[in-house]
Amino acid sequence: MIEKFPHMHQALDEARLAAEKGEVPIGAVITGPDGQVLAAAGNRVVGPKDPTGHAELIAIRQAAKKLGSERLVDCNLYVTLEPCAMCAQAIAFARIARVYYGADDPKGGGITVGARIYSQPTTHHKPEVYGGILENEAAQMLRDFFKSRR
Repeated sequence: MIEKFPHMHQALDEARLAAEKGEVPIGAVITGPDGQVLAAAGNRVVGPKDPTGHAELIAIRQAAKKLGSERLVDCNLYVTLEPCAMCAQAIAFARIARVYYGADDPKGGGITVGARIYSQPTTHHKPEVYGGILENEAAQMLRDFFKSRR
């Protein structure tokens, strides 16, 4: 099955690395128009004390720097958890073409629940969104992480 979603598996690896550092296990990978990986990151909120240290934002910054552009046109984002409203808006500003995510986030999601950023008429760019990619594995990793914290 790895062959079917290699970039989501890489995002899950980034999430595992984040968990090992005490971060919420969320990972993100951005691929370019040719399918090559431009950036990969896990959450870095707790360590650096940065509330914007979400995996998606770190990966967007890395990919933009690598491409030398603030626009990630025809790029894809793979992330283990539905992006929050902050990340969803950044994805729109970056003009990412497609978002593939693992688990839904019923508490903080910004795409299918909550703010529903891409349903707002004021959102200028709306990427294609595909949820539920390796959802069980992504959700289990989050459950295990929080269970170990209680």
